[in-house]
Amino acid sequence: MKKIEMFTDGACSGNPGPGGWGTILRYGKTEKELCGGEADTTNNRMELTAVIKGLSALKEPCEVELYTDSKYVCDAVLKKWVYSWKANGWKKADKKPALNIDLWEKLLALLDEHKVNFNWIKGHAGHDENERCDKMAVECSQKFK
Repeated sequence: MKKIEMFTDGACSGNPGPGGWGTILRYGKTEKELCGGEADTTNNRMELTAVIKGLSALKEPCEVELYTDSKYVCDAVLKKWVYSWKANGWKKADKKPALNIDLWEKLLALLDEHKVNFNWIKGHAGHDENERCDKMAVECSQKFK
């Protein structure tokens, strides 16, 4: 199984508002940058989309070391909240509906395909790849202003 490093970030100008996402995939010394955006979205949707787009770009099952500054994404997976939400009909522990169900379903399918290790990193703290992803995300979000 190929070992991939993936770095992601999402951005939103207003929440909701125009948003963007950026992803860097690294296999050995080869890197691929992906980015995009939407006219009316939220920061959490862009964070999720960055991860989904990165994993979707992989052409075969891979072992992925994922780095994101999104506590929302990391905690939901690592603390198994998303699995509970799904098992409870997409309701959170407080019985309120989970948000972004469409994206969580896509991500869960990709997590069945790839072995992903989630790593939280502090955003805007000088992490080179995170800063690059943030720049891509912001640039893409501005196309929708």
